[in-house]
Amino acid sequence: MANEVAAVYPGSFDPVTNGHLDVLRRASKLFAKVIIVASVEGRKKLDFSLEDRLDFLRRAVISFDNVEIDSFDGLLVDYARKNGASVIIRGLREVSDFEYEYQMAVMNRRLAPEIETVFLSTGSEYYYVSSSLIKEVAALGGDISGLVPECVVSALHKSKGEVPRQ
Repeated sequence: MANEVAAVYPGSFDPVTNGHLDVLRRASKLFAKVIIVASVEGRKKLDFSLEDRLDFLRRAVISFDNVEIDSFDGLLVDYARKNGASVIIRGLREVSDFEYEYQMAVMNRRLAPEIETVFLSTGSEYYYVSSSLIKEVAALGGDISGLVPECVVSALHKSKGEVPRQ
């Protein structure tokens, strides 16, 4: 039964967005435990430190009973095995996300056939939201409220030394 299954939801979360939280909210209803894990290093340059990203996540998921926060470095399937997770959660926004995520799922299945990947699409109100776009809009002084947790809004505008436009 899925209710007894632990899942891992990985990402850079640089920063966490409400799209990420939408996927997490739904995953937390499907699985007994969801461990949201921030990658120590990413494929792209990260703007926030690991400590900041973990802090944003902790503050954003405080109302979730069955969600834990952690970080990982190395192979995700090794992390999942070590932490008793048999499912990897991946969020999808658009077709191009699926192409990359499918390749990763196939590789993970080859490395760890006992671990399944479950794809959850982001709610339609967040399909266009990405961490990169959020950072760009914030850097230009745009209003990102409602797209990221409030702690991220404050941090982005504070790091740019700007007052958000309303």
